[in-house]
Amino acid sequence: MDRVVAACGRAERRQRLLPARLVVYFVLALALFSPAPYLEVMRHLVEGLRGSGLLGNWRVPAKSSLFRARQRLGSEPLRVLFATTAKPMATEATPGAFWRGLRLLAVDGTCWDVADSETNETAFGRPGSGRGSGRSAFPQVRMAALVEIGSHAVLDAELAGCRTGEVTLVGRLPRSTSPGQLVLADREFLGVPLWQAFTATGADLLWRVPANRVLPVTKQFRDGSWLSHIRASSGPARKEPVVIRVLAYRLKDRAGEGETDGYRLVTSLLDARRYPARQLAALYRERWEIESVFAEIKTHQRGARVVLSSKTPDGIHQQIWAHLLVHHALRELMLRTAATRGLDPDRVILHRNPALCPAQRDRHAGQIFP
Repeated sequence: MDRVVAACGRAERRQRLLPARLVVYFVLALALFSPAPYLEVMRHLVEGLRGSGLLGNWRVPAKSSLFRARQRLGSEPLRVLFATTAKPMATEATPGAFWRGLRLLAVDGTCWDVADSETNETAFGRPGSGRGSGRSAFPQVRMAALVEIGSHAVLDAELAGCRTGEVTLVGRLPRSTSPGQLVLADREFLGVPLWQAFTATGADLLWRVPANRVLPVTKQFRDGSWLSHIRASSGPARKEPVVIRVLAYRLKDRAGEGETDGYRLVTSLLDARRYPARQLAALYRERWEIESVFAEIKTHQRGARVVLSSKTPDGIHQQIWAHLLVHHALRELMLRTAATRGLDPDRVILHRNPALCPAQRDRHAGQIFP
């Protein structure tokens, strides 16, 4: 943290009541104790030092001082700290983290409601609504994330206004993929430029296909899958088809009395013997783990229907990066906890009891449900 603060030019030239290191911890604590007030969060943060007699003459500053300290710090140190620390955590011994030697990842997007200020609306935009004035109640930030399925750790993220599409943001995430990984994604992301951006890093892909996509058969395999190709709609890549493997299947309904509509997946794993179609179809359900990750961050950690409070775009970015950092730290703790009990990390959940005060909520954050 000290190296990041110094690299971002936030180190102090004179002694302050709120040095940059403390402000970073304070911003992280705001995410951990969300949505508790500023002064209550700061008191929780330093209470251990006071109880140990290490606080000396230091006192909790006024709320206005905490506002100014956050502004001085800005969002860059939190963003750089996340980029530095957000690494894959699962091992091959972690249940559900690997399949046939490939680390399982997923990409998708979500939106954050942010404070209704003029600067936030100008920077991020406000999505449309079918009610009233035709606009939503709050401006929104769109976030695309790359998640390690086995640990629920967010490995990379991109932020932009709600007018920026998810495909555009996901297109910046291949920087964090590499060989030995299998990236799962939903149907809206299938396109040659994005596909090639990920496969160029050495990662393999398993993505759902839109229902209207035509995928001709060029070679049929015994397991029912077939080789096909996709082309870019424009540009030089239009003349260079990308070879893919297609698998089609149906799911039984919950009562087991019938079948649902058909699904189609495409993958860069072309070897039908090494990567059987039936196993790939069963594996695809793991993509939904990323929805659980978004729920952990936005519902259980931030709080349901809580709007990010900063009135400025930089403050909003600071809050989001803090939430991602805190979530990554919590998931690391949960992964270690699950390992000591021989459990799948999915069995360790972020649980919030609204009847508890923020400090008690934190103590009960990681609970194991058998």
